[in-house]
Amino acid sequence: MATQTLHFHDRVDTALHDETLKTALERATTRFVGNRAGAIDALEDADGLRRQARALRANALSKLDELLARLADQVEARGGKVCWAADGEAARRYIVELARDRGVKSIVKSKSMASEEIHLNHALEHAGFEVVETDLGEYIIQLAGETPSHIIAPAIHKTREQVSALFEKHLGMTPTTEVPPMIRAARTALRQRFLQADMGISGVNFGVAEEGAIAIVENEGNARLSTTVPRIHVAIMGIERIVERFDDLAVMLQVLARSATGQKLSVYTSIISGPARPDEADGPEEFHLVLLDNGRSRILGGQYVESLMCIRCGACLNACPVYQAIGGHAYGGVYSGPIGAILTPLLQPDLPDAYLLPQASSLCGACQEVCPVGIAIPDMLLRLRADAVKAGKAHPVETAGIKSYALMMKNPLVYRAGGRAARLGSRLIGRKGRIRHLPPPLHLWTHGRDFPQPQGSQSFSEWWEERQKKGRTQ
Repeated sequence: MATQTLHFHDRVDTALHDETLKTALERATTRFVGNRAGAIDALEDADGLRRQARALRANALSKLDELLARLADQVEARGGKVCWAADGEAARRYIVELARDRGVKSIVKSKSMASEEIHLNHALEHAGFEVVETDLGEYIIQLAGETPSHIIAPAIHKTREQVSALFEKHLGMTPTTEVPPMIRAARTALRQRFLQADMGISGVNFGVAEEGAIAIVENEGNARLSTTVPRIHVAIMGIERIVERFDDLAVMLQVLARSATGQKLSVYTSIISGPARPDEADGPEEFHLVLLDNGRSRILGGQYVESLMCIRCGACLNACPVYQAIGGHAYGGVYSGPIGAILTPLLQPDLPDAYLLPQASSLCGACQEVCPVGIAIPDMLLRLRADAVKAGKAHPVETAGIKSYALMMKNPLVYRAGGRAARLGSRLIGRKGRIRHLPPPLHLWTHGRDFPQPQGSQSFSEWWEERQKKGRTQ
């Protein structure tokens, strides 16, 4: 998107002044938050299930090398091929060369954040292949020439009215804002794409090491068509998205659906373990699993390893007041919201303003509260802020302000003098208990909210000293 060429602060400002975006986000996040709360409250022991899910994710990461090797061995034993991709370039090269070698012309894709992470569509299109997104949200933003703004709802930033305009323009749909006719228009357009495609590309929700299988979770059925109708299926999996056995997968599926959309279980859960067998009526002739590192190994064993527990449910985005205000595109990277503010600086450190993303948080803790595996997101955001300061990336004005604050807090005389000056100033500019306009740089705060006016003519220290004196004279 064009806005991603702007500085982070400019992207945020643009988002905050977009009334259509505000409407779309309010509609969607409110629904997601309500659905999740209802699904979680219906569980007999929600906290126990989340603790179990967290333990399973921690266990998988603790022996990741072993589980990945088992997964690869089992996939190959079942007739599949495995590509170990150290980075996005290696993954793109493997898939492009595979498509060329097999004479592929048309490709259909189901939803995959990993493919977005490595900019796969651009590479395939540049190589001359036709690529069509088949997830409804992904299809909408492909028609719009945009990128996903949410982990599970790529077109969350679009209103029904905007989608209708897109379908009228690209699909010749009769004008309507009713959802069923729009869905029918998209299905009609995509049906032939599935039948004509030579290759289907999917993401992976979880790999199951013991069985050499992958699990794909969806609600539309497009992933099932993308993985069974074309003669070649390529699945792209971040190396951290693994569990040891099917029993572990059962737990993860329970927390994923409830946290993502408020469902007990997604409509379609596909378990795939290689190409079609001779006695199977459908399925691909070839199955290729791309195991994507792309910076994840750097995170293992470090202070941010917990971020790799993420199961991409999107719950932290829906609960975050910052995401609710600015949406996903303002973050500038592939992953947005609270978890994106951690993953983007770690996985895409070359983005010039990625270090600013951890600042896009009120640290209210709503993200950790709704996370199905209890990731300590606020703690990691604070650590990333500290890392940016140590790397010399803090703004000079911010550095000067913190140093001045530290000096004042260490010196009682300066602290008291500052307090008196603040009380005097607040009496001059405050009205009815509120301060509507503060001088720069504090004007950025009152630009969007009032500042409470300090009450009384004494500071707490002065009041306490006076009270102590009265006590001694009595």
